Amino acid sequence: MIFFIKVEERNPDTESMRVIAGKYRSQPLASPKGRDTRPTSDRLRETLFNVIAPHVQDAVFADLFAGTGAVGIEAISRGARQVYFAENAKVSLQTLRDNLERLAIGDQALVEPAGTMPLLRRLLQQKVTLDLIFLDPPYKDQLAYETVLRFLAEHSILREDAIVVVEHSRRSSLPNLNLQLQPYRRIEQGEAALTFFRCNTKTASHPSADGN
Repeated sequence: MIFFIKVEERNPDTESMRVIAGKYRSQPLASPKGRDTRPTSDRLRETLFNVIAPHVQDAVFADLFAGTGAVGIEAISRGARQVYFAENAKVSLQTLRDNLERLAIGDQALVEPAGTMPLLRRLLQQKVTLDLIFLDPPYKDQLAYETVLRFLAEHSILREDAIVVVEHSRRSSLPNLNLQLQPYRRIEQGEAALTFFRCNTKTASHPSADGN
């Protein structure tokens, strides 16, 4: 089957991706040109959702270091109830907002322009718990991986059996979080890898909701 998409107006400073499946299937998504943004490829996104598809319907989802928002928008398209986007890079943030506006996605999407940690702390204070998290910092920012994963492991922000998916370089290793977040699957595709973690609430010792 071939889909023909008519784009009425094209921004020369952006490249196009697409929504893969669901309500917004084949709708175009803008992505800024240049090396500063590394959106998750359509192929890797398809691989990701092939794995988590049974868990997306009616899920509360967080797209951290969201970039263009392609992963979170895919989750909404496939039936997620609520998606929180965290992005503080100016160009990516504007592209994310443009993509949401173009698809007329309203209350299902909440965008945190201050970035990932401010979003997580706010959700913790509001006692919001998450079913699915996608984490995709810059590959070289090991501190970001460690900071976010440790926060998720040590605070009451994940529902029982929640899934955390981390995109990273296939050459890099992720921090060892003992039994609090347990890796159960790894998929490599080109230079990228996806590592899947499950929340083990029985072993996690969670501080109070003040984020300390």
